[in-house]
Amino acid sequence: MNNVIGGPPKAPWHLWVVGILGLLWNGGGGGKNYLDVKTATPEFHATQAEALGTTPEIVSAYFENYPLWADVFYGFGVWGAVAGSVLLLLRSRFAVWAFWSSLIGFLGGVVYGVMNPIEGMQNLGFVWIFSAVIALTIVAQLYYAQRQTKTGVLR
Repeated sequence: MNNVIGGPPKAPWHLWVVGILGLLWNGGGGGKNYLDVKTATPEFHATQAEALGTTPEIVSAYFENYPLWADVFYGFGVWGAVAGSVLLLLRSRFAVWAFWSSLIGFLGGVVYGVMNPIEGMQNLGFVWIFSAVIALTIVAQLYYAQRQTKTGVLR
C-alpha cells in the first residue's frame, strides 16, 4: 500500500523489528566483540579462553598474530552487518550490499579460522554451532533486505 499514489510503500512494522534486533545483535554482539579483540584486555582473553577451553595466553597470542587479510575480512564481517542494520532502518537499498560484504567478510574469517585454529581449543563444537548461527543470521538479514528492496520498501 502506498502513502501517496505512486509513492514508495510505507515501512512495515517488521522492518523496525528486524532493523533494531539486527543492530542489537550485530552492534552489541559482533561490534563489541570486535572492539574487545582490538583493545585486547586480559579480562576479554580470560573470558574467551574459558569459552574455548584453552588459556588466556594462547588467546592473546592468537589475536596478536592475526594477519592483516584476516583482520580485513573480520572487519567487513562485523561492520558490514552493523551498517546493513542501520541502512535497513534508513530504508536504504544499500543494506543489501552491506549484508553481502558482511557475509563475504564472515566467510573469509571462517577460512582463516579453519586454516589457523586456536591452539588447544577444546570447545570446537561450540565454535561451529555459534558460527552457524552467525552465518544464518547474516543470510536471513541479506534475504530480508533483498525482499524489501524488491517490494520498494528500501529505496
